[in-house]
Amino acid sequence: MKKILMVPALGAATLALAACGETGATDDAMASTEGAITAAEVEAAQQAWGEGIVAIGQVFTEEGDYSARATEHINTHYAYGDDQTILFKPTLAAEDQFRESFDEALSYFVGTEGTEDGGFAIAPYTAVRWENNGTIIDEDGDMAMAMGNYYFTGTDGAETKVEYTFGYEKDDAGDLKIVLHHSSLPYSAN
Repeated sequence: MKKILMVPALGAATLALAACGETGATDDAMASTEGAITAAEVEAAQQAWGEGIVAIGQVFTEEGDYSARATEHINTHYAYGDDQTILFKPTLAAEDQFRESFDEALSYFVGTEGTEDGGFAIAPYTAVRWENNGTIIDEDGDMAMAMGNYYFTGTDGAETKVEYTFGYEKDDAGDLKIVLHHSSLPYSAN
């Protein structure tokens, strides 16, 4: 049975859940395990992902090669091409809900004429901030899952709140790669 390390939001105490009453590893113990994913690495990956989204929009605004910048972003942050199944359900996707391939992800980020994809990342945004509700790291440190809200700041200063779940694995170089990305707009009863 796997132990799960919970890292709640805002740096609150780490809680390790274990089967059969075993004591779980602490965040420090997980950090010391060679090659194990840490909560700090997840937060750094989130920050870098947000900066990449801002950069794509900036390149678009400056009339540069935003498609190349988006390609770099996807190659840096997602495990496409690593002979890995990627589960990607973008926020603004209804007709093509799931993006199993690199090309489908690129279309979502930069847009494709004749599709529902208007180019999410070329909006542009000036900032992306994350509020993790929690992070789970499996006992081996091979996979991490984070869930919470992220906020996209438009050029008018208004923030758009989006709910997310991201799953991460390390590649052979030790870099975190997204293997699960689900995001949606908050439910509205109206």
